Amino acid sequence: MRRLCTLALLAVLLGSCGTKKRTSYSKRYKPTPKTTTVDTSEDSDDKLYPMPEDNGKFVKFPINSVEEYIDTFAEIAQFEMKAYGIPASITLAQGILESGFGRGQLTTRSNNHFGIKCHKGWDGQVVYHDDDEKGECFRKYNHPMYSFRDHSIFLSSRSRYASLFELRKDNYKAWARGLKAAGYATDKRYPQKLISFIEQYKLYEYDRAVMREKYGGSKIEITRSPEVYIVKAGDTLYSISRRYLVSVEELMELNRMEDSTLSIGQELKIKSE
Repeated sequence: MRRLCTLALLAVLLGSCGTKKRTSYSKRYKPTPKTTTVDTSEDSDDKLYPMPEDNGKFVKFPINSVEEYIDTFAEIAQFEMKAYGIPASITLAQGILESGFGRGQLTTRSNNHFGIKCHKGWDGQVVYHDDDEKGECFRKYNHPMYSFRDHSIFLSSRSRYASLFELRKDNYKAWARGLKAAGYATDKRYPQKLISFIEQYKLYEYDRAVMREKYGGSKIEITRSPEVYIVKAGDTLYSISRRYLVSVEELMELNRMEDSTLSIGQELKIKSE
């Protein structure tokens, strides 16, 4: 979705996250074509951005650093903030902490970035994973964007989190403490860990961008994947996979590639027929 950074920092903070150590056992998505202008103004009929199409294939997202996690998912968190009112900084910090910046075992097996368990009424796919108890049921998603959307729905639709939505959207400290008070995590240091990530990586800047209406009340360009992409100077298979939220492996399979070598002007199939 965005530019990727290369620095790998601070895995140590993730070691004792609120969702604890996890062991897993075991829907999927595809982008849609073209660049579309979406109206996200307050009087728009729908403030939600287009979600990837579910093609029944599980999409893997290898992430190598906290910075890369932020660059990959920050825009999604901002759109979720616009649609549901949850600070993007909180969404990103929770995602980093709960998923081990996308590298945790539960996340790599399920695309579950927020440690959300099945709970009563969940009828989607599941994985079984050791958490507070052995073999607990967790939600599984074919694409990370659906995990981010489900996180927004999860918080906004449960009465125990209702008080959070009375807080200012730029008061990330109150949101962090409120999540712990509402029972999102058992770790006593959960708020401090979220706040630490937000301040170290300046995640509050994403909240400010939304509140300045860079994302709200304006036209937003959303890059939606074409049927075929023409390779440009500076492109790599990895950067293209991030731009259109498909895996490198899927791109190679779709284009019958033996390695990741690209040439300028090459036609690269992005969406399967």
